[in-house]
Amino acid sequence: MRAQVLRRAGEPLQVLDLPTPVARSDQLLIRVAACGVCRTDLHVVDAELAEPKLPLVLGHEIVGYVAALGARNADFALGDRVGVPWLGWTCGECEFCRRGQENLCASARFTGYQIDGGYAEYAVADSRYCFRIPERYSDIEAAPLLCAGLIGFRALRMAGDDARRIGLYGFGAAAHILAQICVQQGREVHAFVRRGDSAARAFALDLGATWCGSSDEQPPMPLDAALIFAPVGGLVPAALRSVRRGGSVVCAGIHMSEIPALPYELLWGERVVRSVANLTRADGDEFFRAISRFPVRTHVQTYSLDDANLALADLRGGRLQGAAVLQMGPVASKPRNLPAG
Repeated sequence: MRAQVLRRAGEPLQVLDLPTPVARSDQLLIRVAACGVCRTDLHVVDAELAEPKLPLVLGHEIVGYVAALGARNADFALGDRVGVPWLGWTCGECEFCRRGQENLCASARFTGYQIDGGYAEYAVADSRYCFRIPERYSDIEAAPLLCAGLIGFRALRMAGDDARRIGLYGFGAAAHILAQICVQQGREVHAFVRRGDSAARAFALDLGATWCGSSDEQPPMPLDAALIFAPVGGLVPAALRSVRRGGSVVCAGIHMSEIPALPYELLWGERVVRSVANLTRADGDEFFRAISRFPVRTHVQTYSLDDANLALADLRGGRLQGAAVLQMGPVASKPRNLPAG
C-alpha cells in the first residue's frame, strides 16, 4: 500500500510502498477513504510532542470501510463505514479507566502517534475504539469530526451546560464545527481571530457568531467561558480578561507554547483555567448523537495523498478556512504548489 511516512521529526513526509497491515485480535483492517489533517500532526512533525513511533504514518481523523476483521471482533462487519479517532487503546485496568476517565490512562496509545494512522491507503485500528458515523455526513465531511469535532465538543462540555456566552480563540477546524453546534443550542458565539484576518472574521460571522474580533480585543460582554484552540500560551491571560467572575478558560490543544506570568487579579473571582486531554469513547458516542440532532457542515479543503506535505504547510501557514482532508480517491480541484522555502 502507499503511505506518507514520517521518518524523522522536522523532515517532510515521504511517499513509500509499505506492506498492507493485518488485522489482529480486536482490530479492523480499514480501507481509508479520507483522513483529516490536524494541528496535532504538525506538533508531531515539528517535534513538539515527544517520542512518536518512528517511522510513523500520521493521521487520526480516519474515515474508511472495513476490509478485514480480527478474530475477536464482534461489533462490525465487512464493508461497514467506521471512524477512527486519536485515542486508539487504553489498558482498561488503571484507576482512570475504571472511573470513566480513560482519556487520562498513562498507558494509552494514540492513532498517528504510537499507532500508524490514516495517511495511507489502509490502516488497522482496535474495533473497540472505532465509531459509527451518521449517514448524513460524506467521508470527506466526516473526517474532521474525528478530532476537531470530538475535542471541541469535550471542551464545550468542560465549560458547562450553563455557559451561554462562549468565546472561541482560534477559528479553525474545531471552532468552526463547535460554533455551529453552539448556535443551534441557543448560545452566543464570540470568535477571536488574528488581527487583520478579514476572511476568518467573515467566516465566523457567516457561521452565526454574534461578534468577531482579534484576540487582543475585549468582547462586548463578559463571557461565561472561553475555549482556546490556538496553541498560543499568551491567549490564556487574554481569555481570562474576557470571562466573567466564576467563568472558565478551557485550553483544548494537546500542545501549547509557554503561558506567560499573569497577575492574580485575572484569576481571582473564582475563574477557572483547565485543560482538555484527549477524549473518551463516551464523548464520541455523545458527540455523534449531538450532531445528529444539531447537524453541522464541515468546511474542507481536499488534498490527494501525494499532497500531504502541502496540506501540512497550508495548516501551518494559516491558509485554511475550516479543515484540511486527504482524499484517497481523485481530488476535484488541484491545490496550489508548495510555497517557496
